[in-house]
Amino acid sequence: MTNLDAFDAPLALDPDAVLLLIDVQKGFEAPAFGPRDNPQAEQRMAELITAWQDTDRPIVTVQHDGPGTPLAGGTPGHDLKDFVAGLTPALHVTKTVNSAFYGTPDLHAWLQERGARQVVVTGIITNVCCETTARMAGNLGYDAIFPTDAMHSFDMAGPDGTTIPAADLARATAATLHAMRFAKVVTTEDVTGAARA
Repeated sequence: MTNLDAFDAPLALDPDAVLLLIDVQKGFEAPAFGPRDNPQAEQRMAELITAWQDTDRPIVTVQHDGPGTPLAGGTPGHDLKDFVAGLTPALHVTKTVNSAFYGTPDLHAWLQERGARQVVVTGIITNVCCETTARMAGNLGYDAIFPTDAMHSFDMAGPDGTTIPAADLARATAATLHAMRFAKVVTTEDVTGAARA
């Protein structure tokens, strides 16, 4: 089976498939971010965490330090949300840009050392850090898995000033990743089912 075939085949997970929890931080609750979509995102992330813990697969947490933003280091908004803060991850990455692959320690090097080839991308924001990480994962040769119901976006203004709803941005991300074969776009139920198969 080629990598292209894998996008249309039923989801199968490696025993060492890595769950990436990207920027699940309290600062995203700040009113400055505006309206969001998918109010069930955190519950879906928690379901994935449980599946990973139940099957002894590795979890990586990623935390953004954005000076001058609600996520700035040293502020309450930098803290991970409680359901993630209590984890003892296999790796914790800190970053200042959109991709989890440009952080400290080096995620790509860690995955290579483990021989891991699958990453399940979840977290905040769907069309920013989650999408950027998934695109890079695909470009680096990983099988990127993208459960869109385990993340959320925010309304954003385009260059003409028109506000694009968060749900539309999330659908556009899913379409791009799927159509261009950056990632396998699935649901949390798909992933938890595959994890326990």
